[in-house]
Amino acid sequence: MLGKAIFVMAGAALAVAGCTASPPPAPAPLTVHTPEPGLVEPAGCLGTGVTVKSGPVEAALGHRAIVLTLTNCGTAPRTLTGYPEVRLLDQEKRPMNVQMEHGSSYMAIDPGVAPQTIQPGGTLLSVVSWSNTVTVGSPEAGAYVTVAAAKGDPEQRITVDTDLGTTGKLTLTAWNPKLKN
Repeated sequence: MLGKAIFVMAGAALAVAGCTASPPPAPAPLTVHTPEPGLVEPAGCLGTGVTVKSGPVEAALGHRAIVLTLTNCGTAPRTLTGYPEVRLLDQEKRPMNVQMEHGSSYMAIDPGVAPQTIQPGGTLLSVVSWSNTVTVGSPEAGAYVTVAAAKGDPEQRITVDTDLGTTGKLTLTAWNPKLKN
């Protein structure tokens, strides 16, 4: 009986000790960004010396993502700092009213903003992610994204089915030579 009492008292002490531990630090706030429409150019090497392509839509537990690959197809190095400019378009190629956040998501860790110099033939990556969560309202779906390497650069339109559910939000990671996981 004494052993049982010691076990119960030890368990209670551990439970109380666990309550006094410091809470984990709060995550950094996400930056919300609204890109401005730009000139959409056909696929291929743009006058800025870059081209952007996307991989297939990857899915996991109701979350979705595409990896954007920016290639320096020019003859000179190009330095980019920050995030791609991305807009979501519907089937009629009209801009959709969605919130753009810069930061990490379920599908990708944002490496943060740092100057990235890409040599001719080199690449940078960014992840565009969203959740297919349906709560209240009608689900939305985009058919295209436009991507500009940086603010003021021409956009390239890429066909991407984005089943946003009712979240109305895309999350972007900064350009980086490697994906963080």
